[in-house]
Amino acid sequence: MTLKSQKIGLITTTSLVVGGVIGAGIFLLPSSLAGYGSISILGWLFTATGALILAKVFSNFSKIIVNKSGGPYAYSKAGFGDFIGFLVAWGYWISCWISNAGLALAIVGALSVFFPALNTDPISKVSVGLGMIWFFTWINSRGIKTAGKVQVVTTVLKLLPLAFVILAGIFFFDIDNFPEFNLTGQSDFATIPIVAALTLYAFIGIESGTIPAENVKNPEKTIPRATMLGTLIVVLVYIGSTIVLFGILPAADLAKSPAPFAEAAEIIGGKYAGYFVAAGAAISAIGCLNGWILMSAQLPMAVAKDNMFPRIFKKENTNGAPIFGIVIGSILTTIVLLLNISDGLVEQFTFIVNLTVLACLVPYLFVSASYIIVLIEKRIHINNFLKTFALGSLGFAYSIWAIFGSGSETVFYGFLLLLLGIPFYVLMQWNKRKKK
Repeated sequence: MTLKSQKIGLITTTSLVVGGVIGAGIFLLPSSLAGYGSISILGWLFTATGALILAKVFSNFSKIIVNKSGGPYAYSKAGFGDFIGFLVAWGYWISCWISNAGLALAIVGALSVFFPALNTDPISKVSVGLGMIWFFTWINSRGIKTAGKVQVVTTVLKLLPLAFVILAGIFFFDIDNFPEFNLTGQSDFATIPIVAALTLYAFIGIESGTIPAENVKNPEKTIPRATMLGTLIVVLVYIGSTIVLFGILPAADLAKSPAPFAEAAEIIGGKYAGYFVAAGAAISAIGCLNGWILMSAQLPMAVAKDNMFPRIFKKENTNGAPIFGIVIGSILTTIVLLLNISDGLVEQFTFIVNLTVLACLVPYLFVSASYIIVLIEKRIHINNFLKTFALGSLGFAYSIWAIFGSGSETVFYGFLLLLLGIPFYVLMQWNKRKKK
C-alpha cells in the first residue's frame, strides 16, 4: 500500500492558525466585555501582547526543531525530556477531543438563528452536532491537503462578515455610544486582570501551525511566518471588532445582546446583513472544528512515533491521514457530546470543557521554559543571551499569569486531569522495556 505524501503551504498553515483560534466565541465576547467599559480595550491589548510573545516563542522553536510534528509536545520534550513531553501531549490531546464537543454545540447554537427548533429539541441538537463531527472526521480522513483546503475556505468565509462589520461599521460609529472607561465601580488596577482573563481563552490555538510540521512545505520558513501572520490577523480582528461594536451599539444594549455582530450588521445593512453575519458565526465554528479534529490526530501521531502513545495512533491510510487517531478522537468527542442529552449534565459538561483550557495553557508554560533551555544547550543565539532569556521569561510569566487567572478550582482539577496520564505513561514505558 503506497501512502500519498501530502504537504501544505503558507496560506493553508496560516489558515490553521487563524481558523484554530477564531471560533464562535468572538461573536459573543464583545457583549461580555461591554459591561466593564472601554477598559476592555486595554484587556485586549494586554492579552494580545502575551499571545504575540508566545507566538514568537513557537515561531523561533519551529526554526530549531524542524520536520518534527507535535508542536507543544515536541518543544516541551526537547527541554524537559520524555515525561514532561508526554504530560503536555496527554493534556493537549484530551483538550482537543473534549473541546470539539463544545465546538459542535457552538455550531448548533449558531445554526439555531436559521432553525429555531435546534434550541428546543435536544435530539435535533445532538444529531446535528454528531453530523458535524463525523462529516469533518471524513474530511480529515481524506488527508491534510483536503482538510487544509476546507480550512482555507472556512477561514476566508469567517473573516468576511467580521471584516464587513469592522470596515463598514466605521461609517456608523458614534462616539456617544462608546462606554465609559470603567463601569465596574472597582479600581482600574483590579478590573484590567478581569477583562484580560475574559479575553485570554480567545487566543488558544496560536500553536496550531506547529503541530503538523512534517506535512508543511519548508517548515523552518513556513511555520514561523504562518504563526506570526496568523496571530497578527487574529489580534487585528479581535481589537478592531470590539472597538467598532462599542461605537455602533449603546453599551447597555451591547451588554445584553446574544448576537452583537448580527445586530450591528442589521444597523449597517439591514436584516439580510444580519443573516450574513449569523452565517459567519456558524462557519467560524465549523472551520474551528475541522482544524481541531486535525490536531486531535496529528499530535498523538507524533507522540506514537516516539513510542509514548499506542502504535495505532501512527497508522496512516492511503491518503497519509492518521485514520485511527482521527476516528478514536471523534468517538471520544461523540461520547462527550452525548452527555448533553441530559439537561442535568450540562453544567458538568461545561465545567469539563473549562478544565481542558488549562491543558492548553500548561504547554505554553513548558514551551517557554524549554525555549531557554534548548537555546542554551544548543548554543543558539548565545551571543544574544539576554534577548533569548527575556523572550522565554516573558512567555513563561504570561503563562503563569494565565493559569492563575483560570481560578483555583479549575487549576486543581485541571492538574488532576493531567496527573491521570501518569499511569498511562508508566504503562507505555513498561511496554517499551519489555520489547527491548
